Amino acid sequence: MRGINAAYIHAKEVNPDVEFKIIWAYTWFDPTKEADAAKVLIEQGADVVLQHTDSTAPQAAAQAAGNVITFGQASDMSEYGPMPRVSSIIDNWGPYYVARTQAVMDGTWASTSTWDGIGAGMVGIGEITSAVPAGVKASAEALLASLADGSYHTFTGPINKQDGSVWLNAGQTASDYGDDGLAGLNFYVEGIDSELPN
Repeated sequence: MRGINAAYIHAKEVNPDVEFKIIWAYTWFDPTKEADAAKVLIEQGADVVLQHTDSTAPQAAAQAAGNVITFGQASDMSEYGPMPRVSSIIDNWGPYYVARTQAVMDGTWASTSTWDGIGAGMVGIGEITSAVPAGVKASAEALLASLADGSYHTFTGPINKQDGSVWLNAGQTASDYGDDGLAGLNFYVEGIDSELPN
């Protein structure tokens, strides 16, 4: 939900007419389901396919369709082919796992929630390809830098829920927990015309 909402909010900033269609695959890795979902979206007219699953099947479906842009998930995916991929989210959880394992070995481990992201290096963005115009690439890189240094929060109001009710007032940011928190986010933001999964 966080990823869908964040992608929509920021896509709308550069294209006020953007429309999102969402298919839930209910899996992290199932190339057949991922390919089928991508094909359905492409058949419905999608010109960009985003994913929160881990295979390159959506990229293969987009490449077969031609002229459909993709944005990968979990790994760089550039080895699959530089086009039509724009970039990818890259999960780098190795250092976190090493640190947590070392804490167990040292007897200092304690259960805690982790919200590390771009700044801590747990999440990265792969090379932004030449499919992106230079000015847009520069804006994206500046946004990444502001996320990394903490000067920008992805969820900064004003943001309404899908039903039009206020979620965050102007200048307010979402907390990790609580009534406006990201941990329990269970709604789409205003402008997304899709049903929540059951």
